This record gives sequence, structure tokens and C-alpha cells, in this order.
Amino acid sequence: MYTDTERCVRAVQSKDARFDGWFFTAVRTTGIYCRPSCPAVPPKVENMTFLPSAAACQQNGYRACKRCRPDTSPGSPEWNARADAVARAMRLIQDGVVDREGVPGLASRLGYSARQVERQLGAELGAGPLALARAQRAQTARLLIETSGLPMGDIAFAAGFSSIRTFNDTVREVFALAPSELRARAATRGTAPGPGAAQVPGTISLRLPFRAPLTPDNLFGHLAATAVPGVEEWRAGAYRRTLRLPYGTGVVALTPRPDHIGCRLALTDLRDLTIAISRCRRLLDLDADPEAVDEQLSADPLLAPLVAKAPGRRVPRTVDAEEFAVRAVLGQQVSTAAARTHAARLVRAHGEPVADPDPEGGLTHLFPTSQALAGIDPESLALPRSRRTTFTTLVSALADGSLPLGIDSDWEAARARLGALPGFGPWTTEIIAMRALGDPDAFIPADLGIRRAAQGLGLPSTPAALTARAAHWRPWRAYAVQYLWATEDHAINVLPA
Repeated sequence: MYTDTERCVRAVQSKDARFDGWFFTAVRTTGIYCRPSCPAVPPKVENMTFLPSAAACQQNGYRACKRCRPDTSPGSPEWNARADAVARAMRLIQDGVVDREGVPGLASRLGYSARQVERQLGAELGAGPLALARAQRAQTARLLIETSGLPMGDIAFAAGFSSIRTFNDTVREVFALAPSELRARAATRGTAPGPGAAQVPGTISLRLPFRAPLTPDNLFGHLAATAVPGVEEWRAGAYRRTLRLPYGTGVVALTPRPDHIGCRLALTDLRDLTIAISRCRRLLDLDADPEAVDEQLSADPLLAPLVAKAPGRRVPRTVDAEEFAVRAVLGQQVSTAAARTHAARLVRAHGEPVADPDPEGGLTHLFPTSQALAGIDPESLALPRSRRTTFTTLVSALADGSLPLGIDSDWEAARARLGALPGFGPWTTEIIAMRALGDPDAFIPADLGIRRAAQGLGLPSTPAALTARAAHWRPWRAYAVQYLWATEDHAINVLPA
């Protein structure tokens, strides 16, 4: 995108917010960089340089615009729509792998040398993994400075900086303001808590931006309707769930708003903040590009009315790929209510207890790890014998590492490994690819709800014929599934009251 100068100039001159996060505009004469939709008067074309990432801008000596705040724009949708090494690396960096394991750890997960990873990221993003991780730390620091009353020392370490001095130097370099000045400006705008404001230890409230439009009905409806008691719940207009994180545990409450998602995080260790935000964004598919998706799907005359009625549907995903894989097996050939019941039994018996920060909340456990589930006596499972075999084989493969599932998974390799397990047919494999691995082109033509919706719309209803027709929807067939599911009168399509 950023190499197409003419297209970038048009986006900047029209202040097109659809391109926020796709590229950044660096202005040579002022030394600042902006998002395409910056409300300031566009600079002269000859003074513009277009770069693919905030890290590349910072590495080239540009500071963030104080007006449009480009560091707060939604992430590039490219990284969720691709499965190559660069996209997998970006997902891992967003999940904090570089901060925890360094560049060698990132390279090891990708199966490349550190030098190859540096070269590939530098070629496509104009910055290496350390610079990209540094930009993410700066963004997290700004978020905490402006939206919390935490002391600056706590913010430095929560954002991932190794020292307060590095934190101060980075904030000044990236934003051209000291941390205290950033907080003072936020107080002037009314977005920061006052000096006497109550601060619950370990609790952060923030806004998660997204690209409009966003239809929340099926997104939150699906999460609420399939919520596992003790792990998830819908309460007071928010989807709440427990989180297992690298340094501790957490509880998040996510509330749909017209122009953002309200997010309230209670963490046992603030170092998990960046990772928790990344996983929540992934759960709600907030970095999707709804304009591109809806344009492609609207080209089909039978889907076009569904898209026009409720544009911007997202794919409800997960915060833990292994958890979702287990739940997918529990949900094979049973109702939503039965799947929740099976999962709740596992949680009560094998989940790790946690304290709900809300005295009236109902969250009690983390979902059990695959290691905890691998030791289960199969006879204790209230499942048909064949599904017990499927369950035990899956959790054993997850526990011993022979079936790696995560944000860095190669989608096709993961499909092949899943398909080789007993009891894993196309439906289970594709639903895991869609919701756990994040493949935007995953498709489940044999799903009963999809077949009924297809028949009602006049689409082919047999799996083979529907797959052939769906070739025109690629690479966004997972989103087509959401539009087709939404034609049914089911709780997953209704935003809870």
C-alpha cells in the first residue's frame, strides 16, 4: 500500500479513515508523522513520505503528531489476513514475544534464523523486530499515562521498559513530550483521572478503536450465547471473561460502544497489559478491514442485501486457541447449551480458581490447560465413547506440543495436523481455523445453519455446490459465514440486553 504514492496522496487529501493503520504519512518539513485521516491541513505532496509502520517512522526520526495521534490508530488488517512469516511475526510481536523472549525467541517460533527475520521485517515494514516492539511499548505507555493514575515508575515496567530512564527517553523521542506533559495534556482534554481520583490496584479502563462500520450483534451475541459458566459471562451490558496471561491472570470486561469498545482490565501483573489488549482486539476482530470485506461480499447479489442491512460484521474469535479447540470438540453434534454444560463441568473439576474483582460477578475459574486435561480419566467424561477418544487424543497432542495451535500457526499445516486426529472432520477443523487460528477464509459449508441459510437465500445448499459458489467470496469466506448465520433466529445473533 505505502509504495503506491498516488493512492496514498489521495487518501491523505481526502482524510480517508479507512486507511488508518495501513500506512503512515511522514512530513519532511515538520519531522512529524500522521495517520491518513489527520484533521490538519494536508502537507504539500513533495513534502510527504509514506512509511508502512509507526516503528519505521520513529526509526527515521519522525515524532507522532499531537493532533491525530497516529500511534492509537487500529492495527493493520494485513497481519490478520495473511499467513506468511511476516504476518505471523507481527502477530507474535503484538502478543509481546519479543519483550519476553527477545528476537531469538521470535525467530525460533517462526522456524527462521534471527537474521532472516530481521531481513524480512525490514524489507516489508521498514523496521526490525526490536523497533516494532519498542513502538508498541511506547503506545502502551501513552495509553497508561493518559488513562490511568498509575505512578510513572509502574507505567514504565507495565509497558515493558527495562528502566525508567529508557521509558522517559523513549516517550520524549516518540511524542516530543515528557511523560508528565502527556498526562497534563490528557487532563486538559478531560481524558485522564484527576490527582484525587480513585484507582483500583491493577485495574485499567481504556478504549479499543476499530475501523467502522462494526455490527456488534453477532459478535457479542455469539460470545454471550456460548459463554462457559465460571469463565465467561454477560453482565451489565458487557462480555466478561477470565484470562490466562504470561505473568499472571486477568479479568476483562468488554462493552460495545458506537465508536469504540470499552475495555476494563483487572490484572494480577501489569506487565501483562500489552498482551491482554492484543488478545482482546483479536477476540473481537477489531483490526479487520470491513470496507474490503463488505465490498467483496456485496458483489454477490444474494449476499448484498445481508451486507447492506448490517455492514461490518466481525468473526468472533478467542483469547486462547487451545481452549477453543477443546471447546470445539465438546460442541460436536450437540446444542449450544449442551456444549456449555460439558465445558462447565471441566472448568469446575480442573480449572484454576480466580477471584472476580466485581463482587457481583460470576467469574470463578480459568479454563483448564491442556496439561491439566491430559490426565483426565476418559470414563469420567459424559461423552460418547468415540468423542472421548477424540477429546483425549486432542488434549494429549496439545499437551506434548505435537499439535501447536496459536497466533503464529501456519494455517494449512495446522489443518493437516487437526485432520489427522480421530474424530476431526471438516467442520471441526474449519471452525478451529476460523475462530482459533484466525483464517479469514475458513469455510464450513456442511454446517447445518449455513445450509439452511443458503437454501433460504437461493444459494446452493449442498456442501460441494456451495463451496464452488463461495469461491467468489474469497478471501473473506469466514465473514460470509457470519452473514449467513445471521439469517437465523438464534441467540448467537442477538446482542444481549
